[in-house]
Amino acid sequence: MKKQVLFIQGGGDNGYQADAALVKSLQEGLGENYEILYPQIPSNDDAPDFGWPEQIGEQIASLKDGFVLVAHSLGASMLLKYISENEARFKTAGIFLLAAPFWSGNEAWKQGIKLCEDFARQLPKNSRFFFYHCKDDKEVPFDHLEQYRQNLPGATFREIETGGHQFGGRINLVAIDIKNLYI
Repeated sequence: MKKQVLFIQGGGDNGYQADAALVKSLQEGLGENYEILYPQIPSNDDAPDFGWPEQIGEQIASLKDGFVLVAHSLGASMLLKYISENEARFKTAGIFLLAAPFWSGNEAWKQGIKLCEDFARQLPKNSRFFFYHCKDDKEVPFDHLEQYRQNLPGATFREIETGGHQFGGRINLVAIDIKNLYI
């Protein structure tokens, strides 16, 4: 049976289309023993969290234990929000977060997407976390990675020299890390 990988897209008007290259790269790197599920997550602009955490929860509920979660940008921060605010009823092999923004500030629009102050203590204890960020990312500042490092010192952090916000369309390192979970 193929191992399931749920990929959560980044935000923006064309986030789903833009992240398709990352999904393709990941599938190429993982090979035929992995099935990547890539649902489109539409935004509800009337909801303070754009409705993403609820949709992510619905996607996770349909998976079999032992799956892998991969998320990019806004999707990564919303995945963390969902799993830190909801009791884990699943067992995941690993959680892989690419260019995850660490929302801060007092602007009204950020309040629904910010993580709770104690989010790290609320995360599932049996999950491994991996963070990836390109130093030349112009969308999500590289120093956001440091915020996660301070909150989750037990996670794995990968600093990538170049590739920008879209990792140059290649995420081979993520595929290698996923495969290593099963060795």
